[in-house]
Amino acid sequence: MSIHVVLVQPEIHWNTGNAGRTCLAVGATLHLIEPLGFSLDERQVKRAGLDYWEHVALRVWPSWDAFESQLPTLGEPYFFSTKASRTLWDAPLGAASDVVLVFGRETGGLPADLHERYRERFVTMPIASPRVRSLNLSTSVGIAVYEVLRQRRLHDLTVMA
Repeated sequence: MSIHVVLVQPEIHWNTGNAGRTCLAVGATLHLIEPLGFSLDERQVKRAGLDYWEHVALRVWPSWDAFESQLPTLGEPYFFSTKASRTLWDAPLGAASDVVLVFGRETGGLPADLHERYRERFVTMPIASPRVRSLNLSTSVGIAVYEVLRQRRLHDLTVMA
């Protein structure tokens, strides 16, 4: 039962580092789609305080197209966007044995063509305040990953009952 976290063109190394920590904590694979807004070289990683980075299951892809060609082999994809109408609570994130959680870049989210092609796979996180446009990328990754784990636990309990 795999979890894949995909950051499409992430811009801020701190967010990517936090997402990597979450992935490491739960045994998920982190996929980064280039171009990145920062360098993954040793100096940048150390500056971000990511002394655990060498342990993160990491795959870097040169483009969305390169990644997308392999997407069907990774699992059931879910795309996260503030523009989606279905909440992550209403999506069966934990139902598939392998799940792929896709997040856009901090300043622009996911491209419009992905919204069109994968419309039925988009989910959002509820935000009660009209003053908040979106959640921080690494916060969103943590919420989504742990929602997968929560749903899987509920599914396992139902199956055992």
